[in-house]
Amino acid sequence: MKKVGIIGGSGYTGGELIRLLMQHPALTLDFVFSTTRVGKLLTTAHPDLLGRTTRSFTGTINPDVDVLFLCLGHGKSRAFLSENHFSEQTLIVDLGNDFRLEEDHKFQDRTFVYGLPELQKEAIEKARSLANPGCFATAIQLALLPLAEHKKISSALHINATTGSTGAGVGLSPTSHFSWRNNNLSWYKPFTHQHLGEIHRTLNQLNAPAEIFFMPQRGNFTRGIFATAYTHFEGSLEEANALYEAFYKADPFTHIAHDPINLKSVVNTNNCFIHLHLHEKTLLITSCIDNLVKGASGQAIQNTNLMMGWEETLGLELKATVF
Repeated sequence: MKKVGIIGGSGYTGGELIRLLMQHPALTLDFVFSTTRVGKLLTTAHPDLLGRTTRSFTGTINPDVDVLFLCLGHGKSRAFLSENHFSEQTLIVDLGNDFRLEEDHKFQDRTFVYGLPELQKEAIEKARSLANPGCFATAIQLALLPLAEHKKISSALHINATTGSTGAGVGLSPTSHFSWRNNNLSWYKPFTHQHLGEIHRTLNQLNAPAEIFFMPQRGNFTRGIFATAYTHFEGSLEEANALYEAFYKADPFTHIAHDPINLKSVVNTNNCFIHLHLHEKTLLITSCIDNLVKGASGQAIQNTNLMMGWEETLGLELKATVF
């Protein structure tokens, strides 16, 4: 068993990571570090863990832990690693945005590999430091990778994606209160969302730069991302489906559906479902993920499995709750 440490385990992402680790056959939780909940039971932040653990949050770290997950707020991972040092053998997986972009991927003696398995699995397998992708970035990139790989993006991309309230974190804000969010829908950060940087980086890496118009939305549900993208496409629907199926044939969590998809089919799983629809010469790509699993903690476990040389699906055979 490999020992795991979590930095910042009281939020939604940290809680999801703890749940996944507790049923992983090759990883065991060594510590969950917190500056605000030292000595308090994990169940005070995650009451669903009652009966599964009596572990408490700690204010100390084990620098020789085998795997370290950083579940801190965006921009805080770099500061934490500057003040706390870990063994050269420790694998570090950052779930924030500190190391995702090309200009940010080097830190001290570490080089952070961008961790989208469907894009660069071989690089992840060799990595010891990893930048886990953002949730919107994951859903959107998986929708676009086959087109980008085969240079099929010839015009602007128009993207609309709606995320659940857990994407905003546990901290309260005017737009995360139940009274505001329930029976409501709104957009935010139109055309400027921070995950666009990751998406552009990947498209440039594949020599398929494109103009992107991205409209993120807040949904009145808790988990998941439902993303749609459309662009010009020369070819038939059968050709598009064949392109996507061939691209993802070796990826255990990304699946092409021939019937329209819905969000409940992927919530609580590490899956991404993709559906294609052709209207004249416009291809509509729909992509669905769970923002806390494939969009965060599940993908972090998937990447850890690859870094360890284990089966990619280890500990991630999860079931959706459709009804």
